[in-house]
Amino acid sequence: MLKKALLLATLCAGALNAAAHEYQAGQLHIDHPWSRAMPPVAPTIAAYFVVHNEGKTADRLLGADTPIAARAELHEHVHGADGMMKMQQVQAVDVPVGGEARFAPGGYHVMLFELNRHPALGERFPLTLHFEKAGDVQVEVAVQADAPAASVPGMKMEGEHKH
Repeated sequence: MLKKALLLATLCAGALNAAAHEYQAGQLHIDHPWSRAMPPVAPTIAAYFVVHNEGKTADRLLGADTPIAARAELHEHVHGADGMMKMQQVQAVDVPVGGEARFAPGGYHVMLFELNRHPALGERFPLTLHFEKAGDVQVEVAVQADAPAASVPGMKMEGEHKH
């Protein structure tokens, strides 16, 4: 009986660790930063989150950095002229007044290059987001097996892209 109780407590703790986490920076509200757990040989990982602008002025995400990677870039998926999905780096992402900037598989994301370590499933790692008006905001990115259910409505999740 005690073993079952300990197992249940361990499983619940893991579920709570993966539960949504939020950050507030002035008028910006950042929901559940996450990354998909990747094998140790993966050359890159991506981070996802949603930035809501609850204020009266627009803002822009200008970049990001993290101690687990030498380089972080803002990227987006776009449809090429040939109909194929491609990734491209963007210099900034607008966060409109009363709107949001959604970083999700198949859309905007923060790509992390030259990893000095691969965070494990259930772990969190720091990511600093650099906003034009709100300034620097440090968040903790939860490493998960799959995307949160609300991350990309109606979209089937596929593996991370390679560069």
